[in-house]
Amino acid sequence: MCGIVGLFLKDPTLEPMLGDMLTDMLVTMTDRGPDSAGIAIYGAETNGNAKLTVQSDTPDADFSKLDNDLRKLVKGKVEMSTKDTHAVLEMQADQLDIARAALSNLRPNVRVMSRGDTLEIYKEVGLPKDVASRFDVRTMSGTHGIGHTRMATESAVTTMGAHPFNTGPDQCLVHNGSLSNHNSLRRRLRRLGVHIETENDTEVGAAYLTWRMQEGSTLGQAMESALEDLDGFFTFVVGTKDGFGVVRDPIACKPAVMAETDQYVAFGSEYRALVNLPGIETARVWEPEPATVYFWSHNEAPTSKEKAA
Repeated sequence: MCGIVGLFLKDPTLEPMLGDMLTDMLVTMTDRGPDSAGIAIYGAETNGNAKLTVQSDTPDADFSKLDNDLRKLVKGKVEMSTKDTHAVLEMQADQLDIARAALSNLRPNVRVMSRGDTLEIYKEVGLPKDVASRFDVRTMSGTHGIGHTRMATESAVTTMGAHPFNTGPDQCLVHNGSLSNHNSLRRRLRRLGVHIETENDTEVGAAYLTWRMQEGSTLGQAMESALEDLDGFFTFVVGTKDGFGVVRDPIACKPAVMAETDQYVAFGSEYRALVNLPGIETARVWEPEPATVYFWSHNEAPTSKEKAA
């Protein structure tokens, strides 16, 4: 079943409250998926650096001196901050791939949750309120974010099987639905060199969009192509460094609602996820149309382009 939330802030004065608002929205969706949860936060720039967010089931052992060990292999400084089972490693952007490759030898039990200039992903097995509390998500600030609470259907209940999925720099995706051609598409994308770690169909959807964008598509074009190439039923909420997108399959059998004010754009699997947002009583509220790409960006005008089913 699963529950999705998303929040794109237009008003910078709300940025210190992003984590708090997004957590409330996600906790409200708990009964749509109680087995695992995750939140992606797009925070502040890092002065030309970039970040790897990593996870370990044995963080005390794996994170001990990890920054020092990586410094020996990459150029420049490596700074590390830890939150429960996750750590954020900050370094020069051109050293991220080197650091990621080195992790498999330095700390085989450490897994990458996200990479990018501003993106951090925190996810674990458990209820949204517990996951958010473990990582102190309520105190996090940022420009936009998405969240997901899961009811597993196609893969195991694990940290790696939880959403969001990050398959490209500052890109992430959450999904409600089920893709029917994900196995064949996974094999195809791997042959094309796209990195996919799990058997979760949602990661295939995320990787597909990454591949399309690597081939030169904009996010909007990649989401339109998904309507042709992905079989099954799905609602995707996608995050990029400066934007936030939504697309539903042509049948659109999964519930979804959006709201927009001068301060924000919000998405929820159900309207009750949005009821505590400021100014919701005067917001424009609507159900996103089937086979229609919606996208908002801090650098471009908002767009909504209909794709015929």
